This record gives sequence, structure tokens and C-alpha cells, in this order.
Amino acid sequence: MRAARFTSKSCMLFCRSSAAYMNPLPINWLLFLTLVFVVSEAGPLLHKTDVLIYNDLDGGTDLNLHCKSKNNDLGIQHLAYRKYFEFNFRPSFLGNTLFYCSMQWNGTMRWFDIYVEGRDVSRCIRCMWYVRPDGPYLSNYEICYHWKSVA
Repeated sequence: MRAARFTSKSCMLFCRSSAAYMNPLPINWLLFLTLVFVVSEAGPLLHKTDVLIYNDLDGGTDLNLHCKSKNNDLGIQHLAYRKYFEFNFRPSFLGNTLFYCSMQWNGTMRWFDIYVEGRDVSRCIRCMWYVRPDGPYLSNYEICYHWKSVA
């Protein structure tokens, strides 16, 4: 029995015809998934943002804090006077990241949007909030906001 002989011409015909039957779909999906991973996890515009919330209520009052976003519930935090709660996240590349917190002390309940991407993305990467009875202050008492009304 003789082995089949392929000439360079017959090999080229075989190689061309088999290449025509290759399915590029898996390679395209792999490239797409790699791109999505790089953009979501390692993109230079998608830095991590830190939010710190300090209890700066008068008279050593304790603060109960409950922060959430659309997708994350950070749980209830009990902060003694001058203590803080910290969390971090990557802002959405769509520009719609929002975290809001309800705050309770001495029978008073208030809430505030603690991180709004459109408001805060250019203002702070490390957003430090000081909770006071008259409102939350951003970064060493430079900007004071009003509490949101409780409906």
C-alpha cells in the first residue's frame, strides 16, 4: 500500500478549501468578551471611587446609616460619634452611578444622594462626607447640601 502523495498544488487546494469551512464565530466572541473585560475592569476612565461618611453629629450622638444603589445594598451601619463608614466602587461607564443613604439619629430620619456620578465624578475620587444635623458636608466642610425630604 502506497501513501498518497500531495504535490504543492494539491496541498494548496486542500488548505484553501478547508479554510473556507472555518467558523470565525468563536474567535469573534472571544475578542468581544476580552474587549468587554478590558473596558469594564481596567479602563483608565473607570477608576475606583471611595466614599467615606463621618458621623459629625453634635453631642456625641450615634448615627444609623443605610446606603444602597440600584444593584447594591451596603447594609445598616451603626456609627459612634467621630467614626466613619467607607465603601468603594467603579463608576458606570454609562455615567449613571447613584448611591443614596438614609440616616437616623435621636428620632430624626434624613436621606441624601451620597454619590451622584454627574455631580461627583469630576469633584472627588475620595469623597469625604461629614454628617451634621443641618446637612451633609463634602470634603472638610467646603460644600454643604440640604437633606432630601422624606416622603
